[in-house]
Amino acid sequence: MKKEPGFIYRIFLLFGDALAIIFSFTFAYYFRTHIDSRPYFFTSELADFIVTNLILLPVWLIILLCLGVYKRSVLTRPLALAGRLFLASVVGVMAIITYDFFVNNTTIASSSLFPVRGIAVLTAAFCFVALVFERGIISSVRKFFLRRSVGLIRTIIVGDSPNTTQLLMGIWPETGFKVVGVVASDKYVPEEWRKHSYATLEEAVKKQRPDAIIHTGGKNIEEVNRVAINHHALYYYSPANDSVITLSGKVEWIAATPIIFIRTTPLHGAALVIKRVIDILVSLILIILSSPFMLFVFIAQKIAEPKAPAIYKDVRLTRFDRKFNLYKFRSMKQEFCGLTPEEAFEKMGKTNLSAKYRKQGDFLKNDPRYTKLGNFLRKTSLDELPQFFNILKGDISLIGPRALQPIELKTYGDRSLILSVKSGLTGLAQVSGRRDISFDERRALDVYYVQNWSLALDISIFFRTIMAVIKHDGAK
Repeated sequence: MKKEPGFIYRIFLLFGDALAIIFSFTFAYYFRTHIDSRPYFFTSELADFIVTNLILLPVWLIILLCLGVYKRSVLTRPLALAGRLFLASVVGVMAIITYDFFVNNTTIASSSLFPVRGIAVLTAAFCFVALVFERGIISSVRKFFLRRSVGLIRTIIVGDSPNTTQLLMGIWPETGFKVVGVVASDKYVPEEWRKHSYATLEEAVKKQRPDAIIHTGGKNIEEVNRVAINHHALYYYSPANDSVITLSGKVEWIAATPIIFIRTTPLHGAALVIKRVIDILVSLILIILSSPFMLFVFIAQKIAEPKAPAIYKDVRLTRFDRKFNLYKFRSMKQEFCGLTPEEAFEKMGKTNLSAKYRKQGDFLKNDPRYTKLGNFLRKTSLDELPQFFNILKGDISLIGPRALQPIELKTYGDRSLILSVKSGLTGLAQVSGRRDISFDERRALDVYYVQNWSLALDISIFFRTIMAVIKHDGAK
């Protein structure tokens, strides 16, 4: 899921709406005081007017979000969109009038945010016109780029269904999709599309590396969805049965064909932006608060082993299988750093410990690979402090599944599902017992987190992590 359909477009709309609202405020005030020839009896404070409305700008944007003017289902219906933009303009002005009444709490017209009703009416009118005009420009620019194949969702259509034929004939650049392959019987593939036909979905995915898969057949739904998950592609299902369409929650229409967008995780779009902003703010605060402890640990490491590095870099995986260096205070003896547990135990001549380590859920009491200081760091979780910099960089998130090692891809079930979101410093598995639960239980909890993400769940995990660190729950 490396491309979110229309996400960049909606981001531009959001910024465009903000500029349109600011312009409408400013121009309404300027129009009444400089262009309108009628006399007015109030003190013109344009600067105060603009500053106050800049502060209240988020209220307008929240109103627009609540009215759904960034949803694909609304964006593709011009009349419905215009109606909602008009409603947002009126409600926005009413919200500011309400704020002005309660905050200023004055009967002196000259000190009111809207000293005369005309400015409020003009603001609402100009806001509606500016929003429609701005969105028209952004939409035209988007179509310009889509027609030149910029930003299109590379798509494979799979399934023996009349919907396959309809989509192949009806998808064109302005839909935002580009068909790069089809897996279906010749009966459902028009002649001009035969050169893009593949025998199997795996072959098509391997050669075309699509951003999305549209499944039109009623069979093998689980199998096709699994292929989409394994390749981090968007998964759409196009049902031929009308009753299925009626029962579904979110149905989109492409080329007059209904498709249902089935997400792997609720963590997408605006939620990703919010989570990233929280990660940046929280990591900065944590870096500042923990800097004395990090300095203390660094000095202690250098005193214990002057020639060995204090920071250990371990190659891990995060969203979409991307490799990165995970930072930790070194807790392992230098000669075992960078080795797998099996390699380390073999090097020290204790191969029998490998099976015991895996059997106990990747844990050994008094693990001989670790230093005395390292055991203390692991027990107190102080070895994790440098990962605050990984969060700030965007390698990982504060909350998420455990960061996998590349070697674990061979044995870790549901790895593609887990890697559909950023790995985390802490997560549901860590606060549910950390090392006290089995490997399979930790994996199941990571999968649950991906499929059931919510901001409330993240907040709950954050505070549970604090309590787990304080009580040393599961830390060994």
